[in-house]
Amino acid sequence: MNSYLIKNAQIVNEGKTIQGDVLIKNGRIEKIASQIETKGAITEINAENQFLVPGAIDDQVHFREPGLTHKANIYSEAKAAIAGGVTSFMEMPNTQPPVFTQTLLEDKYQIGANTSLANYSFYMGTSQDNLEEILKTNEKKNDVCGVKIFMGSSTGNLLVENPLVLEKIFGGSELLIATHCEEESLIKRNKAALELVKPVLEASDHPIIRNEEVCFESSFKAIQLAKKFDSRLHILHISTAKELQLFSNLRTLADKRITAEVCVHHLHFTANDYASLSNLIKCNPAIKAPENKNALWEGLLNDQLDVIATDHAPHTWAEKQEAYAHAHAGLPLVQHGLMLMLKYVEEGKISMEKVVEKMSHAVATCFQIKDRGFIREGYHADLVLIKKAPYTVSKENILYHCGWSPFEGSSFPYQINTSFVNGYKVYHEGVFNEAQKGQRLQFTRS
Repeated sequence: MNSYLIKNAQIVNEGKTIQGDVLIKNGRIEKIASQIETKGAITEINAENQFLVPGAIDDQVHFREPGLTHKANIYSEAKAAIAGGVTSFMEMPNTQPPVFTQTLLEDKYQIGANTSLANYSFYMGTSQDNLEEILKTNEKKNDVCGVKIFMGSSTGNLLVENPLVLEKIFGGSELLIATHCEEESLIKRNKAALELVKPVLEASDHPIIRNEEVCFESSFKAIQLAKKFDSRLHILHISTAKELQLFSNLRTLADKRITAEVCVHHLHFTANDYASLSNLIKCNPAIKAPENKNALWEGLLNDQLDVIATDHAPHTWAEKQEAYAHAHAGLPLVQHGLMLMLKYVEEGKISMEKVVEKMSHAVATCFQIKDRGFIREGYHADLVLIKKAPYTVSKENILYHCGWSPFEGSSFPYQINTSFVNGYKVYHEGVFNEAQKGQRLQFTRS
């Protein structure tokens, strides 16, 4: 394997930024020091005026393979992730067919092994009638990121709302349970009430139908179940101020049994943006009024919200151009999520150290990922070099299979210069070296 010596970098790690060198050998970080001198066949990289960070770990993406590859596939979206500084991802089970069996789960791991440039893990899916298959995942608790429950609208039979089934999953799963929390009965009620006065709905109605109550009631239900069974619960994409009262910052992350994720689009867009972006920012849970965005930022900075993710969910341009009622929900984000957060670093909204904590360290801690997420000697060398230079999103540099981004035309102050995955320089200044694939994530659960 290639060996690299990264020289003179601004190393951002575990709450500090220091200038120093990092030596990579055999896919791992061999040494970190203020100055390292080596002999032999080692490639030196001058990282002066660049930040060296652990690669981001995105705990929620939808890469659409198998069955929905007209939207995306694991190869294309993992490539986009790498270009965005995301070196590991955890992918969702709402593919075609949904991942309801251990065989289908392993099929996805095989696709990842064959095609993904980033490290990968895949969630086990849940339905009203696959409990036996779900509980078999307990045998793979060091090999699978978690179990995913859609406690709100989803495609096919992924919605799980039967209380008895939910109790059996929460009571029986030994893995982390990740939930999409929106109360389905309230969504239907809100939609029916709105249609009485407004027969033709539009994108700006989305946060009215999927309002704060919809999210709070479902999140509250999930937390009550987790407390009843002492389950390890991780609630995805928190989008409301009201939900924040459900989460604490009184324990260290490693000691929390209930954790929460916030996504970049809920930290950036508000309901005011439907006027210009319409269905392009239609997603579930909905982007809501500005006071929610403000509260999410507060909850992120005070550690009520534990990790930042993207919920990367690509759809074709044509699927987004349909009338609101039929337009598909979700945004392609994995290539630009880290760059968006660095924009907020530049604006003084958040520190570089806090971004690294929430997009790398905290994800590794939350999921108990083995030997990743930090710049530590002995850890896998999943590293990203960031340089301060303007980067404008355009059709020419969008790598998503769907070919569009809600940030098209936007400029960011930082760009991803180089991405290493397991010590291999996969991406450098817009050029990929695809000779080595990523690895299956491993976990350290007892």
